[in-house]
Amino acid sequence: MKFNTKTIHAGQKMEETSGAVMPPIFQTSTYAQEAPGVHKGYDYARVSNPTRTALEKLIAGLENADECACFASGCAAMDAVLKMFRPGDHVIASNDLYGGSYRLFTKVFEPFGIEFSFVDMTDLANVKEAATENTSLLWIETPTNPLLRVVDIKALTDFADNQNMLSVVDNTFASPYLQRPLDLGADAVLHSTTKYLGGHSDIIGGAVATSDEEIMEQLRFQIKTTGAVPGPMDCYLTLRGIKTLSVRMQQATDNAKQIAEFLDNHPKVGRVSYPGLESHGQHEIAKKQMDDFGAMVSFSLKDDAQERAKEFMSQTEVFTLAESLGGVESLVNHPASMTHGSIPKKVREAAGLKDSLIRLSVGIEGADDLIQDLDQAF
Repeated sequence: MKFNTKTIHAGQKMEETSGAVMPPIFQTSTYAQEAPGVHKGYDYARVSNPTRTALEKLIAGLENADECACFASGCAAMDAVLKMFRPGDHVIASNDLYGGSYRLFTKVFEPFGIEFSFVDMTDLANVKEAATENTSLLWIETPTNPLLRVVDIKALTDFADNQNMLSVVDNTFASPYLQRPLDLGADAVLHSTTKYLGGHSDIIGGAVATSDEEIMEQLRFQIKTTGAVPGPMDCYLTLRGIKTLSVRMQQATDNAKQIAEFLDNHPKVGRVSYPGLESHGQHEIAKKQMDDFGAMVSFSLKDDAQERAKEFMSQTEVFTLAESLGGVESLVNHPASMTHGSIPKKVREAAGLKDSLIRLSVGIEGADDLIQDLDQAF
């Protein structure tokens, strides 16, 4: 089945009582039982909800997974994954990753005795050097946030398998339209559904898809026990958003290619990070494991001055200065003070994230309008 067909039909069926084409919003907290423990598959809405089930089946289909568990946010999904581990376990993660991931790892789980190493995963040797006999998890993010580095998923997951480690890939930036990590050997794939899957900047959500029964059993336990679940309305809106994922992602990606080339040739721009540029350090890896190069672009100005970067971001008119990414509208972001502000400055700079970096989430507007907006901001 072609991907754009999957976005409409994967795991979906007509609603049985009415024949509704779209899954209804089951706005209920509990369900009638014929006898104690005898019901139609649902007993309490924290544990499961038919609207959520439809969303989980759809995401599982897109990621070629057997199952999916949906959560109230991407951070809640990460939290559930990390709760599978215990004091003394060691996690290797990218040194260029979402600031919320770093905060969760270092401020919540490190004090409980889980150890973390943050390394440049573009070089497998760094991962091998960081590995210990207690390493239980490789936390992979590719393309990375915000420097758009690309890591070799197959090489990393092969290493993890050989060392009896789990591998989890945060696939938020690429979406399953562009990249399917389970096909490359990952044990689980995670999304902030707030971003490209929802696609309209109107919901908060997260998801983990896997074909590993043990992982899914532990995630379902977290759902039942800690209750960080999305409401039925959020699930419905995410379902609706996914229906147009392929057309949205393609338009945004096509726009991003033109913007990256424009920036790469602009006299006031320093370094541009976009996997689709041949000058990108991991361009060939991106070609190998991605179907296209995505809609995220980051760059710095030639003078590398933070104040000049902030001045530039305040001048855009079509690009909106805001947190987040992956919506139909184009956004401009200052990672050092916004999405990655929770990472200490010294740690950010060691990973290559300078205070002058600008991150673009390219939307589906006209490419000419977006380029003209950036040009006038310069």
